[in-house]
Amino acid sequence: MFKKIAALCLAACLCLGFAGCGKMPAQQQPASGGAPQSQGAASGSAPASQPGGSQGEAPAAPAAGEYRAMWVSYLEWESFDFSGEEAFRAGADEMMQNCAELGLNTVIAQVRPFADALYQSEVFPWSHLCAGAQGQDPGFDPLAILVESAHAHGLQLEAWLNPYRIRLNATRPGELAADNPANIHPEWVKEAGEGLYFDPSSAGAQQLIVEGVREIVKNYQVDGIHFDDYFYPTTDPAFDAAEYAAAGSGLSLDEWRRQNVDALIQAVYAAIKAEKPAVRFGVSPQGNMDNNYNGQYSDVALWMSTPGYLDYVLPQLYWGYGYTTAGGSTRYGFENITAEWAGLERAPSVALYFGLGAYRIGDGDGGNYDHAQDQWQTGHNLADMVATGRAAGADGYVLYRYDFLYKNSAWAELAADEVQHLKQVNAA
Repeated sequence: MFKKIAALCLAACLCLGFAGCGKMPAQQQPASGGAPQSQGAASGSAPASQPGGSQGEAPAAPAAGEYRAMWVSYLEWESFDFSGEEAFRAGADEMMQNCAELGLNTVIAQVRPFADALYQSEVFPWSHLCAGAQGQDPGFDPLAILVESAHAHGLQLEAWLNPYRIRLNATRPGELAADNPANIHPEWVKEAGEGLYFDPSSAGAQQLIVEGVREIVKNYQVDGIHFDDYFYPTTDPAFDAAEYAAAGSGLSLDEWRRQNVDALIQAVYAAIKAEKPAVRFGVSPQGNMDNNYNGQYSDVALWMSTPGYLDYVLPQLYWGYGYTTAGGSTRYGFENITAEWAGLERAPSVALYFGLGAYRIGDGDGGNYDHAQDQWQTGHNLADMVATGRAAGADGYVLYRYDFLYKNSAWAELAADEVQHLKQVNAA
């Protein structure tokens, strides 16, 4: 591991010339990764102990059909059984069977939430989710099993990665392993609130992220690589003031930060296509484009309209029909925000999917309007949204997230009703 990271550091000096070498109210924008603010955010064999072997033939890409997917985040893994390969495989098979029966064709599984890995890696330590402590080998390879199980059930499997996040707070993920790249290269790390993040302006950190992606694509038969909406963690100018001054780019701070993120997205895309051109790369930004551009420095409109950045964009549209902010804006009403995204310029090679908030079932979306809760108690709101997305011209949808449909103890009957109506709309 130490030799690998040192090599990456050297490679960073020789690699591509990387550019540049606030939290919204809950009723306006869900937290990054689709989770509500109160959850702390999400942003999830060959033989099983060996990566990169035969994990089953990948099913044909759903190019001619609708993309229908489920997010499985690290929050699912927190209650998953990692006690042994057999137990994990049983849980994975149950999950994939449910997704297949729902009529989906893709599972997006979070396998690197905190600069760690739910797979055998030479770049990142084992995730604490696998065996209780970061860096501890669980004795089997969860990602290899997920790929094998998904393909056996006729599903595709995309690896969901958080590129910059190292630590969300003191308990997630807890103590970092000694060989975590953040400990080996503290010069690549920045603090924001209780969290730790790789510095988006660091060439070494960028190369680390690219090599981490390349490793997965090379060693596993994944069908895609997926990033969520965690880019810059703060708008505070002090976060990277020294780096910005040293860059001497002549750009404004906002422009410089966007250039750093653009460079990473381009480099990841290029690395994936160089390794396996058929593997997809997609990003799930916040549904509020203003937040993306000004708060996280993600120029999503550029990525959508210009080839060479990504294969799909998947905005998180977690508001209900008629959603109204405290200030009276209806911009984010589902019927309006879908039209806004569908109207954006998009390169022919870039698909558009809509992220739907299954976590809203029963509880509602907190908006300032009469149906903020009761429309989420009909048992068919998600199915209605699928139909609206189709009418708007979207190429598919993704549900956030698995547990709210299949392990929803608070709203079990409503969740079961939503499942049945989704099956019906998927069969139509």
